[in-house]
Amino acid sequence: MKNLRLAVDIGGTFTDVVALDKTSGKTSTAKVLTTPTDLTNCILDGVKRLVSDFDQLEYFVHGTTQGLNSFLERKGAKTALITTKGFKDVYEIGRASRPEMYDLYWHRPKPLVKRRDVYELNERTLFDGSISIPIDENEINDLAKTIKDNSYDAVAVCLLHAYMNSEHELKVEEVLKKALPDVNISLSHAVANEWREYERTSTTVLNSYIAPIMDRYLSKLETNLEEEGYPGTLHIMQSNGGIMTSHMAKKKTIQTFFSGPVGGTIGVQYLGSLLGKDNLICIDMGGTSFDVSLVINGCPDVGLEADLEGFPILTPIVNIHTIGAGGGSIAWTEAGGLRVGPHSAGADPGPACYSNGGTEATVTDANLFLGRLDDKYFLGGEMDLDIEAAKSVINNLAEELQISPEEVAEGIIKIANVKMTNAIREITVQKGIDPREFTLVAFGGAGPMHAVSLAAELGIENIVVTFSPGNFSALGMLQTDIRHDLVSTYYYKINDINESELEEAFKTIEEHGSELLREDGVKDEQVTFVRTLDMRYVGQEYTVNVALPNSKVDKESFARLPDAFHQAHYDKFGHNNPIEDVEIVNIRVAAQGITSKANLEAASTEETIAEFKPKGVKQVYFDGEYASCPTYIYYDLPPGSQLNGPAIITENACTTVVSPGYEAAIDHYGNIVITKYNEEV
Repeated sequence: MKNLRLAVDIGGTFTDVVALDKTSGKTSTAKVLTTPTDLTNCILDGVKRLVSDFDQLEYFVHGTTQGLNSFLERKGAKTALITTKGFKDVYEIGRASRPEMYDLYWHRPKPLVKRRDVYELNERTLFDGSISIPIDENEINDLAKTIKDNSYDAVAVCLLHAYMNSEHELKVEEVLKKALPDVNISLSHAVANEWREYERTSTTVLNSYIAPIMDRYLSKLETNLEEEGYPGTLHIMQSNGGIMTSHMAKKKTIQTFFSGPVGGTIGVQYLGSLLGKDNLICIDMGGTSFDVSLVINGCPDVGLEADLEGFPILTPIVNIHTIGAGGGSIAWTEAGGLRVGPHSAGADPGPACYSNGGTEATVTDANLFLGRLDDKYFLGGEMDLDIEAAKSVINNLAEELQISPEEVAEGIIKIANVKMTNAIREITVQKGIDPREFTLVAFGGAGPMHAVSLAAELGIENIVVTFSPGNFSALGMLQTDIRHDLVSTYYYKINDINESELEEAFKTIEEHGSELLREDGVKDEQVTFVRTLDMRYVGQEYTVNVALPNSKVDKESFARLPDAFHQAHYDKFGHNNPIEDVEIVNIRVAAQGITSKANLEAASTEETIAEFKPKGVKQVYFDGEYASCPTYIYYDLPPGSQLNGPAIITENACTTVVSPGYEAAIDHYGNIVITKYNEEV
């Protein structure tokens, strides 16, 4: 019987697996060390810990950083870029703006495609989609021979104004596929179908750069799963908060860049709906990185473009700010001072306390040294931590800095905390958002250990540690829908728009979205569309995305559209100008295929709270001194349980630290709700 829904999230240190039994509604989880040399090994290892028969699997979704890591390490494919004659240097010139105005050491990132790998075609499509210079098939054939002779693995095709008329790009693809069937081809109109020549080129090049790597990885994973007995479709988490089939992911690899962290944001959105909380800060701290994102008014904070190490990307992405601060972040000294990260010990060799060859102190070693981790109950007792190894590496730093080991360990944690609070401020305070008005939601293997300290630094009063926090990003992937974001340039002043023509333009995009969803196996009755528009004041450079009122192009919705734009502009920038003329630049459609989901049920509110006792009491270092701290096993705490800090709550995949002055309660969904202790009560 196919009754299991499975999600796998690969991190830099651990790989998380969650299996949801549709019949019983129960979940089971596993956490295994990531195998960097072959990621399919850790996936199969984790799945086999939960699934005895792969034929039980009804659904499989996977979040991966394979494409992102290939880019970050600059290990992508050898890529050629084909563009319109006269525009060879668009990609290398980029924009004249300098993002780091006062940084004397700032350098523009080196292009992923060198100038000698850029080729021109004598063709021309005009801004309105009309063809000025027809494309020559013989010229394309000559170019195919050059590409073959130079052994390119991928080709990015970005012809001028292809977003208005894709005829020439499709012709290039047709000819190249016949001549070079094994070369991966990315077309700009399929990857980023909107204007801005440099940004569209950059996005297409990035897609091509990682496409062959993702193709090989996903093909191998599909083969391995099929050999194990899973005949179904493999789904991949997207950066926009939706999912797509692996077949589609091989074409739109750009959408997989942040597929792992986004799962956590979607999970927090679902959790917020259960708890009645609309504004949440999501923090996901794992072994390698710290990811922070927002849920605002019940919806993930999604941007329509992003910047990845200086390379612009034109594609909807949940806004996630990532820094190198995780449990495996390495502590080191420079000029007599203590530094932490961004380098990580990763999964191999890992922190010193993993006894896997690590010789440098990490955040995890510091937490263990200070008593915040149970060396005998790590990963639910599956893995013992070497406390002596942690002491050794902390002592080495203490001798070098001429301070006590406790000061070193606490210093490591405080430095990591400062980096993480600064990351939170970047997506809140620096954008005019007050974090004190939000609830901090912590998950990831290390997030609950640091959540209270981060909240205290930011003045946040409400903290929620999610149920199953160590596997929460994977759990979030089971709450997603199949999604494709489509865009079309539609450049008109709002007063000049014909409503019936705009409706027809939306329907054209929706028909394409329906085709993509059918290709993903979605039935027509499962399809929904969300319509938005990119709008701006006439003469502005950048746009604001505005939801179409009622998702309809009728007189009532259209009459409300200018006011909706003025309000959206004010919300984003803090000012607006209602008397200024407004224009539309792009129209967008989010085509969604609604998937079946299992809802989390609360425990009965009438349940009698069983008596619970600490597992033990240990000395834990807080703010310069040791304190007697009771330790609890999470699974011994029934819903409704309440306890005062300091306290340590340990579960299979993570540890929650309740600092002195705070109290914690287990709610009826299994979350740990932490608030500052009110002495007046």
